[in-house]
Parts: sequence; structure tokens; C-alpha cells
Amino acid sequence: MTPGTDPADRSRAVHAGWEQFLAHGAVTSSVRPVVADSWRRSADARVARDGVAPIALEAGDLEAYRGEHPLARVLPLFRELLGAVAHDGAHLFAVCDELGRMLWVEGHRGELRRAERMNFVAGARWDERHAGTNAPGTALTVGHPVQIFSTEHFSRPVQPWTCAAAPVRDPYTGRLLGAIDITGGDHLAAPHSLALVQATARAAEAQLATLDRPTTSADAGPDVSVSALGRDEALLVTHGRRLRLSRRHSEIVVLLACHPDGLTGDRLATLLYGERTVDPVTLRAELSRLRRRVGPLLGSRPYRLCDPVRCDVLTAADQLTAGCPHAALRTYQGPLLPLSEAPGIRRLRAVLDDRLRRAVLASRDAELLRRWAEAPWGEGDLEVREALLAALPAHSPDRASVARGAQRLRLAYGLPDGDLAG
Repeated sequence: MTPGTDPADRSRAVHAGWEQFLAHGAVTSSVRPVVADSWRRSADARVARDGVAPIALEAGDLEAYRGEHPLARVLPLFRELLGAVAHDGAHLFAVCDELGRMLWVEGHRGELRRAERMNFVAGARWDERHAGTNAPGTALTVGHPVQIFSTEHFSRPVQPWTCAAAPVRDPYTGRLLGAIDITGGDHLAAPHSLALVQATARAAEAQLATLDRPTTSADAGPDVSVSALGRDEALLVTHGRRLRLSRRHSEIVVLLACHPDGLTGDRLATLLYGERTVDPVTLRAELSRLRRRVGPLLGSRPYRLCDPVRCDVLTAADQLTAGCPHAALRTYQGPLLPLSEAPGIRRLRAVLDDRLRRAVLASRDAELLRRWAEAPWGEGDLEVREALLAALPAHSPDRASVARGAQRLRLAYGLPDGDLAG
């Protein structure tokens, strides 16, 4: 809120906008655009206006999972920067993973008890699709720090609270690891709260960079990583620099990373352009522009990457080959360069997607199946939803919602009740 704004007045104005939205789908001028967009996503996901976040990780699974999570290594930093502030200020700090599942919720004892009533607890799922508009869930969706005030929350039980959250990313790959959040009363509706979580997230990323600093040697050369899963434009980290590549350069670098022995100009052109007739000068010009950005990393005769490269596409494939679908699904941030129409990229994308999907189905693991079914690329996958329903224990509280989702897909595909997708 701007200085001088009365919290009660602001809360009433936004609440009126919330009721207007629920009744008619219209958003009034009293609602910020970031909140309005989140309300629409929450409504599209059919979030219950009076519901609470579901529990996604039970005690035993939670302990094992968060112990292996990358953010566990910076938990002491979070406690140092936010722990005392939370206790003294009568609010909470929380850390969630990239799916919005709460890993740690700590702070003032009285506030912890209050937060339990809305399932703001470790193990609960607070992404927008399950909990509606809230700071950590919305920050994960939009990819930048977000502050959500009182009645800006989509779910009524959360509206007495105000929260601010910032996403935390892997410093080398840019992969989303989760978010850090502070939650409390109206006193958090100020710029310093957002600045605090943003600074904490940057401090965590800096510490992760120190902990994960790649080792180099004179023989191996500088470490290079390429992240292209779930990205329209690849992120290249080389010589300590982070470069966001254009779409065409992304395609070239991924293809060369996946062909470490190099590619001739003709073969690279075929993988990029297919059977289309393209003047060889066009490819040479693209390679020349790419070389100006990446320097000696790009070699020629044949075209190749001259340093050892870690590519998330290859990492996920290796993890599948090693029989580690959990690790592969953690690496997988979405389809490879999803907007690319280059034949070579389309083939790599289809092969990896098919291998990972088959591994998830073959695992019969409820957690893997759930992650696939709830991801944007798996929302319409009836076979996975049917497999998830079969994998859930008979007493699971999730069975009803999974069954409803499967039934909606059957109707959408024109299938009789009970048929499996092929």
C-alpha cells in the first residue's frame, strides 16, 4: 500500500472487487492487474472460494523430500535473515518448492497456530491451482517477487493475512527451485516486506552459487551449462556469464550440445530448416552472430561446442537411462524449446517427452504421476490420471478430486465412463 493508505479502507475496496469478480467475472479498478490475473487463473482452476490448501506431502515423505531439496542447504541462511524478524514481528516465514509445496513454515508460535487453520503448514500445496491467489504461489507463477494484501487472496480463509514472496532460482541454470515467503498481518503491506524477501532470495542464490561453484581444470576448460527445458529461449552460462540466447541461437546451441562430436554445415542446416531450401549464407550469418556472443566456445569444421557442456536435456535423458525418474522429473522444467519448429529440436523434444512419460507411467508412483498430471504439459493426459487414481491408497483424500478430473477429461474426449486413454 502507498503511505497513508488506511488498511481497513483498502481491504473493503478490494473485497468489494472480489465479490464482484465472483459474481460476474468482472474486475474493478480497485484490483491490481497482478491480482486480477491471478484471480482469473484461480477461477479457471476451480479453486474453492472457502477452501484451504490440500496436504501434498505427509510427514514421512516430507522429511525425506525436504532433506534432499536444494533449498535445505540455505535453510540456515533463511533462519538467520528471517527467523528473528518473524519471531519479533509476530509473523511467519515459509519456504516452498517449485510446485508450491511448503517445506518449512516457522516463526511466532501464536501465528503458527492460527496458520494451521488454513493449512499453511509444511507439506501443504500452496500453488495457485490448489490454494488460489497467494504470495508464494503467485510468485512461482509469474516468476518475480509478489506482495498479496488481505482480501487480494482468492480464498476467503486466507484473507485475514498479508504475505510477500520471492522466487529462488538455481544460480547456474536459472531453474526455479521454490520461493521464500513472509506471512502475517497488515503491517507487512509495505515496501520493506517485499524488499526483505527479494534480498533474502538473492542472498540464497549467491550462497548456492558458492556451494555449487563448478570445478574447472586446465584440461577440462571452463564449465558450461545450457538450460532449455521449459524455455522458449535457452540460458547459456559460460565463463561466469549468463547469456539469454535468441530462439535460433538456442536451437543451434542445443543441437551442438546434443552432438558433442560436431555437425557439418549441411547436417546442421537440415536439423534447423528441414527440407526447406535455405541459402547457406543464412546459416553462416547466424553462426557468425552466435560466435560474437559466445566467443571461442563455438568451433567450426565441424561446428561444435569446444568446452565440456552440461545440458539439462542430456541430464534428464541420462537420469532416465540410470533408472532415476524422480531425478529426471525434477530436472524436467517443461518441453524443450516449446515454440521451436526446427526438425532436430522437435525430434529431441518428442523423444525426451515420450521417455519421461513412459517412465512415470511405468513407475506406478503416486507422487510422480501427480506431478505429471498437475503440470501444464500433463493436465490433459487421461492415461496418467487413470494411473494416478489406481496408485492412490483407497483411503486417500485425493481420490475424489482425481476421479473428477479424469471424468472431465473422458467427457472432453468423448470417451465412455471408465475407458482408458490409449
